[in-house]
Amino acid sequence: MKSNNQFSHGGDILAFSKKTGSKTSEIIDLSSNINFIKPNIKTDLNKLDISNYPTYEKLYKIIAKKYSVKADEIELFNGGSSAIFSFFRHLDLKHCTIYSPAYLEYKKAAQNFEYKIDLINRFDNIKKEVKKNSLVIFVNPSTPDGKYYDLKELFKSWIEKNCTIFIDESFLDFTDKKSMINRLKKYDKLYILKSMTKIYSSASIRVGTIISTSKNIKKLKEKEPLWKISHFDSIYLQNAIKDKNFIKKTIKITEENKQYTIKHLEKFDFLKKIYKSEANYLLVELKNITAPILQEKLLSYKIMIRDCSNFDFLNDSFVRIAIKEKNSMKNFIHALKKEFN
Repeated sequence: MKSNNQFSHGGDILAFSKKTGSKTSEIIDLSSNINFIKPNIKTDLNKLDISNYPTYEKLYKIIAKKYSVKADEIELFNGGSSAIFSFFRHLDLKHCTIYSPAYLEYKKAAQNFEYKIDLINRFDNIKKEVKKNSLVIFVNPSTPDGKYYDLKELFKSWIEKNCTIFIDESFLDFTDKKSMINRLKKYDKLYILKSMTKIYSSASIRVGTIISTSKNIKKLKEKEPLWKISHFDSIYLQNAIKDKNFIKKTIKITEENKQYTIKHLEKFDFLKKIYKSEANYLLVELKNITAPILQEKLLSYKIMIRDCSNFDFLNDSFVRIAIKEKNSMKNFIHALKKEFN
């Protein structure tokens, strides 16, 4: 039975600063998996003309080019969560299968729109048979563990059951792994989510993208409002995508900092397991200590980590640690050494 915080997320810096009596600028936030590297933005956002209604043609074109699809095969939303809720609302389905643990907004959306929900434990029973005509949700790389899955066999089984398939690739840009976008030509009930805010370090710039066939996207657009994102959102993201070296730089530095963190975490006896991750975060299983106690120990160091007990199939022995700049990871390891040496 989950608590009232069953859909809570990491990254609540304001609440943490009040609790610790510290400034938000002093906090090391390892609870939020937003990229710590910033893209090079050449446009002065202070000089934007905001007197006219926004148009999105340029943004559609640049996103379409980035993912090698046509502009009429994408729809933009006010962030990834907004895309998820709109998608659930527009579908004429009643059953949903979520490969869990997964991003909690999927379960929340399914409950809000009165879907019957089946949860499949990715860790223990990933080959469990899916109900025919179900909406299948799979996050790849996964949350909160960051594993990348080769979905070839599962995809085949979903098609055999005539499922509507929704693949969340919000963290795929942190890897060099292949997207499922090329499968759109083979199966017309496939949808792919790209949450632009994660990779482009812009949680406050709300742009999420659903990619599917032009026919599916046309149906989505018919039920969507004309203006959903601001001119600021659009211009920021256009400029961020134009930074050609940004993705390679992010992958390289994030991987270096992740390996540094893993190397030092492996030395602590209170950690039972560090899950292999392709993304910019690590899932860690604790031993002889709970997530709330570990969070409490890190309070005086002004370090936030994510308690994963509200994820399905996990408990308070699990924490997620986001990978940030090297100094933040060094401070985190130093704090652990002080507390657990």
